Amino acid sequence: MVNRKQVIQWLQTFATQIEQNKEYLTELDAAIGDADHGINMDRGFKKVISQLTDVADRDIGSILKTVSMTLISSVGGASGPLYGTFFLRASTVAIGKHELTGQDLGELLQAGLDGVLQRGKAQLGDKTMVDVLSPAVVAFRQALEEGKDTTAAMQQAVAAAEEGLQNTTPMLAKKGRAFYLGERSVGHQDPGATSSYLMLKCLLESLENNRK
Repeated sequence: MVNRKQVIQWLQTFATQIEQNKEYLTELDAAIGDADHGINMDRGFKKVISQLTDVADRDIGSILKTVSMTLISSVGGASGPLYGTFFLRASTVAIGKHELTGQDLGELLQAGLDGVLQRGKAQLGDKTMVDVLSPAVVAFRQALEEGKDTTAAMQQAVAAAEEGLQNTTPMLAKKGRAFYLGERSVGHQDPGATSSYLMLKCLLESLENNRK
C-alpha cells in the first residue's frame, strides 16, 4: 500500500530534486526550448511545498488536486498546464483515499498520462515527457500482472522511464518550441522528459524508504 505520508514525501523529494537540477533542466531547455523549464518548475514546486502543510491531513486525491491547481496557477510555459493536468487526472483516482493499492497507483499514473496525452496532443516518439511516462506506465502494469509488489513494479517502471529518457536524445522533436528547430533538435535530451523521469524516480524513492 502507498500511504498519504509517502505521497507527501514523494512531492517533497521531487521539489528538492527540481531545485537541485534547476540549472541542468534550464540548460537542456536552452538547447531546444525557451531556457526556462528548470526555473518555472522550481518556482511551481516551491509553491506546492508551501501549500502541502494545509492539506497534509486530507485524502490523497485532495492533496494531488492541490498540487495541480498550484502548478497551473504558478508555472509558466507548457509545463504548468501539462504537469497540472497530470496531477489533476491522477487526483481523480485517489478521491477519498488515504492509501493506494498497487492497482490504484497504476490507475493513477495511467490517468495522469492520459491527461498529458489529451492536453499536449503528443504521441510516443515526439520527444516529450510522454516518451518517459508512457513506457513507465506500461512497465508498471506489466510488473503487477507478473505478481510483483508495488515497489518492485515501480523499480521496473523507472528503468523503463530511464530508457525512454535516453531515447529522446536522437529523436526529432515534433511538438513545442523544439519542433521549429527541425533537425537541430536531434542530439539533445528533452527537458520535460527529464523532469518526468525525476518525478517517477522520486516516487520510487518514497516507496523504497518505506521498505527499510
